[in-house]
Amino acid sequence: MLDLTDELHRWARRGRAFAVATVVSVRGSAPRGPGAALAVDHDGTAIGSISGGCVEGAVYELCRQVLRDGRPVRETFGYADEDAFAVGLTCGGELEVLVARVEPDDTAAHALALAAAGTTFALARVVDGPAELLGRALLVHPDRRREGTLGGRPELDATAAAEAGALLDAGRTDAVVVGADGGRCGAPLTLLVEVRTSPPRLIVFGAVDFAAALGRVGRFLGHRVTVCDARPVFATRARFPDADEVVVDWPHRYLARTEVDARTVLCVLTHDAKFDVPLLALALRLPVAYVGAMGSRRTHEDRERRLRSAGLTDGELARLHSPIGLDIGARTPEETAVSIAAEIVARRRGGSGAPLTGTHTPIHHDGRTAALR
Repeated sequence: MLDLTDELHRWARRGRAFAVATVVSVRGSAPRGPGAALAVDHDGTAIGSISGGCVEGAVYELCRQVLRDGRPVRETFGYADEDAFAVGLTCGGELEVLVARVEPDDTAAHALALAAAGTTFALARVVDGPAELLGRALLVHPDRRREGTLGGRPELDATAAAEAGALLDAGRTDAVVVGADGGRCGAPLTLLVEVRTSPPRLIVFGAVDFAAALGRVGRFLGHRVTVCDARPVFATRARFPDADEVVVDWPHRYLARTEVDARTVLCVLTHDAKFDVPLLALALRLPVAYVGAMGSRRTHEDRERRLRSAGLTDGELARLHSPIGLDIGARTPEETAVSIAAEIVARRRGGSGAPLTGTHTPIHHDGRTAALR
């Protein structure tokens, strides 16, 4: 649901109730993962997608039904041999969907307001269990404060908050199974925990045309984009309108003082040793998601030699993606930005970067096949 924050928050602010269909479980191949959502309001307006078009028609009607009677519905969609295009997944996978009504003043609507404001939190909703609890929501803050209730015992809310807090710390949306009484025994109850955190950072070093194109693509992919360069004549807001911030500083000094984490992406596009070497010597020792550097193979060999002289180990150098990007024959800054972004996504999702045509590798790489029951 939280991937539709902006529009759903506008609906709630206008006092409009709506129904949200959320993917809660995926088995096999499916276009969207847990947390993907489709929403419908009383006017019949629909936003979002849960399957890339395969089952949207049937889910739309379920949303209209739930808006009318208010009762949550859980439905399974799999491959239908006789009429796959009507209500089945043509890809052969299976997904389970929870459809629940959201009122403008309930916990889920408040979560949308927090998400729109950029607040970090976790939203736990009952997606499988007793009918009277289905769709109930509990909002959990980083300090473990909670809002709302799952409608059962206080012990259930406490257990759910602890599980949601753990996923919030990990920055991961997932499902957990607990006992309906809050313990580990008894009737099982499944919670889908959607986590909302600050956007991952993309820090681009080098105020060049390639950086401008990469900033646009990075923002499109949901990153908070910073462009850093030591030359004030090039590092200007006018040249990088898509960046969230433009910093004039020596790259290694800025990296030493800024905040990074395990989701941060660092792209070094300067290909100038006086900038690259001190910057990469620091970057390759930080716990970030990706470090890439632009340059020819000759530049890469020279850069690697200098980094070894600076004391970097083989293991540290192995973290460097250089020359940066995937081989797609890119020539223009925009094409190069696509090449770099493709490698970043492949690294995050576990993809090989190979063409899907003629291969037998999985199409969707989410780290696991999300059995969220």
